[in-house]
Amino acid sequence: MDSSRRGRPNAKPAPKAVVGRVSLYLRQLESLQRRGVSRTSSDQLGEPFGIKNAQVRKDLACFGQFGRPGIGYDVDDLIEVLRRILGVDRDWPLILVGLGNLGQALLRYRGFQSRRFHVVAIFDNDPRKVGHTYHGVVVEPLESLRKSVAAHKTNLALLCVPAEAAQKVADQMVAAGIRGILNFAPVPISTPPHVSVTAVDLSIQLENLAYKVQGSIDVDGVSCAG
Repeated sequence: MDSSRRGRPNAKPAPKAVVGRVSLYLRQLESLQRRGVSRTSSDQLGEPFGIKNAQVRKDLACFGQFGRPGIGYDVDDLIEVLRRILGVDRDWPLILVGLGNLGQALLRYRGFQSRRFHVVAIFDNDPRKVGHTYHGVVVEPLESLRKSVAAHKTNLALLCVPAEAAQKVADQMVAAGIRGILNFAPVPISTPPHVSVTAVDLSIQLENLAYKVQGSIDVDGVSCAG
């Protein structure tokens, strides 16, 4: 048996940056698998993302022993292990709160289902939307949140409400039993320590990108690179 099968979730949570890179390695492994590649190396895993092979090995070592010296990694085995480590070896029901333009776009995003994330309940406070069906799911009022979370045994939620409503809705999510929130509202939210929050602010990402691109551009006669 390939030693990559000895990978295991670590008792101590890995740093966020490591988990993010492991997700990238999984994407690369799945790409290699589709191309019929059966073995790979740390060089091949990190090269598309500009990650050095030593960093790849260090990241994977956070979770166990992988591969064989001089032989590399078995692609199928490592995919299986990384999916288990990341928790995407099983289905995850999601709730979505906020059926504005962004919420509707997320419902159409096929990437969720391909990673075994499924929206099982939708909530909105607009009476014109409540009771209507979107992508096979009936929109419910926020008052039904706790009951629905319990019925679907849901731990994860997508928060897509306006900034002024974000904290109140997040509090309702926590009270209903949600343990992880993907926050698309353009404002930070506070949650108890047992609830994980990941913020997705597209405008901040664009600002970061603009900053990098303008690196050598003169602004008002002052070089950003200087």
